Amino acid sequence: DAAAKLKIGKKLNEGKTKQIFELLDQPGLVLVQSKDQITAGNAARKDQMEGKAAIANKTTSCVFKLLQESGIKTAFVKQHSDTAFIAAQCEMIPIEWVCRRVATGSFLKRNPGVKEGYRFTPLKMEMFFKDDANNDPQWSEEQVLETKFSLAGLTIGQCEVDIMNRSTVAIFEILEKAWATQNCTLVDMKIEFGVNVKTQEVVLADVIDNDSWRLWPSGDRSQQKDKQVYRDLKEVTPEAMQMVKRNFEWVSERVELLLHSRASGRVVVLMGSTSDMAHCEKIRKACSSFGIPCVLRVTSAHKGPDETLRIKAEYEGDGIPTVFVAVAGRSNGLGPVMSGNTAYPVINCPPLTPDWGAQDVWSSLRMPSGLGCSTILSPEAAAQFAAQVFGLTDHQVWCKLRASMLNTWVSLKLADKKLQACSL
Repeated sequence: DAAAKLKIGKKLNEGKTKQIFELLDQPGLVLVQSKDQITAGNAARKDQMEGKAAIANKTTSCVFKLLQESGIKTAFVKQHSDTAFIAAQCEMIPIEWVCRRVATGSFLKRNPGVKEGYRFTPLKMEMFFKDDANNDPQWSEEQVLETKFSLAGLTIGQCEVDIMNRSTVAIFEILEKAWATQNCTLVDMKIEFGVNVKTQEVVLADVIDNDSWRLWPSGDRSQQKDKQVYRDLKEVTPEAMQMVKRNFEWVSERVELLLHSRASGRVVVLMGSTSDMAHCEKIRKACSSFGIPCVLRVTSAHKGPDETLRIKAEYEGDGIPTVFVAVAGRSNGLGPVMSGNTAYPVINCPPLTPDWGAQDVWSSLRMPSGLGCSTILSPEAAAQFAAQVFGLTDHQVWCKLRASMLNTWVSLKLADKKLQACSL
């Protein structure tokens, strides 16, 4: 069995629903082992639910895979067995970050007068200090900053709090977008962060399973599939526990579907001649980072217009959504001819040279009426724009764009923090 191959050391931590073990032959990594226990109200109510460990582990592993494939930094490494996964060892920041799209639950108790179902746009962020004895009190940002948590050699200051805040919103939006493909509303969720003991990076840690969120199929609270069903039980009977378990299984089956891409689009790059190959390869490379297939073709609208239109027809006739990118230096006839003859989006991405580039670019910018092609000079940006078109219908592409936005923001924030430390 898989667990036998791992050299498991001492138990580092135990929570209500999981245990964490050190891995002797893999320093910096831990084994996160789920338990069959289900609890509510800080364990005021707790029961054994046979099979819960496997269901929770499958759910959290799928969620972390989805987030990681999108580009979110997490502690998750890989699923190890039915009931355990391997993760980077983190010192946990004892704050629950709660993100809400729809007002329900404790928010209504704390904010009388707000009706259930009120939609937060932008999302509503709240923080709670993990303290079972005091029922996890709500905290302000100021309280978090004043506590000056120090974990794995990192002091949690304004920069780290801002990063966690931004990350929580991005993670929520990615999971919300994914669940929407199953016609399921992500109502709210809680997540926790840790400091990776090896890299001192703040990463999404702990687990995200059916205890972490509220899920309402078709946005209908009466169909809720999350742990709220268990919290709401008048009495815990074997029949009631079977119902709770069926809901948890429904979520773990659906969450696997979130990993499958539903739409498939492609980018077709048309170049006037192979001298533009290096420019086109940059577009193809950037497309692959979004998981979008990219085809390169050579055709000149000036020298072989009939061939250009034949190639165009080839990609219009098979039903795959396509964005064309026209790469033509000097006088760009390719983009305009394509744009005037297809209903698909066309992007001009002309390779400009220092000698005539300033004049040449006008052949891409000045279009006859009735043509809607855009011009984007950077090959990477042209691929990104194509990804944004596909992201409207393909949640996996959208999630990669959303994570990349977050990562750009975080790297600027960290660069600024580093610069300030140097100049102090």
